[in-house]
Amino acid sequence: MAIKILSVDDEQDLEILLTQYFRRKIKKGEYEFSFAHNGLEALQMILANPDYDIILSDINMPEMDGLTLLTKINELRNPAMKCIMVSAYGDMENIRIAMNRGAFDFTTKPINLEDMERTIEKAVEQIQFIKNAQQEHTQLKSIQSDLNVTREIQQTILPKKFPPYPELTSFDIYASMSAAKYVGGDFYDFFRIDNDRLGFVVADVSGKGVPAAIFMAISRTVVRAIAQTENSAAKCMQRANDILCQESVNDMFVTVFYGILNINTGVVTYCNAGHNPPIWIDRGGEVSPLPLTHDLVLAAMEDKQYHEKEIILNPGDSLFLYTDGVTEANNLAGELYGDNRLLENCKTYTGLSPREIVSSITHSVSTFAMGAVQSDDITLLAIRYNG
Repeated sequence: MAIKILSVDDEQDLEILLTQYFRRKIKKGEYEFSFAHNGLEALQMILANPDYDIILSDINMPEMDGLTLLTKINELRNPAMKCIMVSAYGDMENIRIAMNRGAFDFTTKPINLEDMERTIEKAVEQIQFIKNAQQEHTQLKSIQSDLNVTREIQQTILPKKFPPYPELTSFDIYASMSAAKYVGGDFYDFFRIDNDRLGFVVADVSGKGVPAAIFMAISRTVVRAIAQTENSAAKCMQRANDILCQESVNDMFVTVFYGILNINTGVVTYCNAGHNPPIWIDRGGEVSPLPLTHDLVLAAMEDKQYHEKEIILNPGDSLFLYTDGVTEANNLAGELYGDNRLLENCKTYTGLSPREIVSSITHSVSTFAMGAVQSDDITLLAIRYNG
């Protein structure tokens, strides 16, 4: 696009001089000149067309002088509009005032057109830099807005109503997800499979940010859809893996713990696809990680067999599921929160409700981090069997 230049001077000859000297750039569409003959006329033109890039303004003019015009232009707060002041060499006091008021540069009369051309070119460089920065800022604001919407959508698809099934008293459940960035790759989920069984999931997609968030949404949808019709935790993971292998890009994968609780008996069958082992907090105060099923993460390799194990929760027992954002949280000294610290803390959570367990772990990790930047998504889910 042409650089738009407004020349403001009460000398009529300057219009002919500029259009003749810059005729090649004007013909090529690089420069576009407009002319005003005093500051008031120029201000009216600027207000009507605020897209001028360069104002070449004489200082001494009738009706409104160049210094007043410069002040009015500054009030428009357009950093991409540059003012080059023109005055007699002996008028250095006013030129100095103009520079102090924010003029980009100056040139003196009689005008040296080669010097003016270099001054304009220098202004053009600054204008292009500012316009590029403004465009990038606009793009960043648009991206920021999109991220905010994406964050809201992501939070919306995660269950937020607690207790989710107030009519059922045989179990209690609570969960939370805190993304390291605006959006994350972790997710939790739970759903009724039938009258007797509850499915519950915690998962962690590789990577962070928008790509992980998109794959997170895909993974959650696939797992939930299959779980509604598949009685086996292992077969659910096997079918989900085959589908996600087709959807994965850039070698993305997802670790998943999927459990099925019989809400009448306390029996839990589960499959652990490369995820952190949940912690079993029994009513007697003992804590232990659930045994692994030694299965591969989802979306890494097709046609893999998955396995499941079974435990029986007694009334008062709880399971605590989490992502590695907990154990890999670091403090300002670079120390990790770690598995042992988590296990030791869980020993003190016997008898707490799922909401209290999640809140206690969240507080413990936050206190440990002591202001260090959260480096990974943190997702927590606790479920207690009441019998």
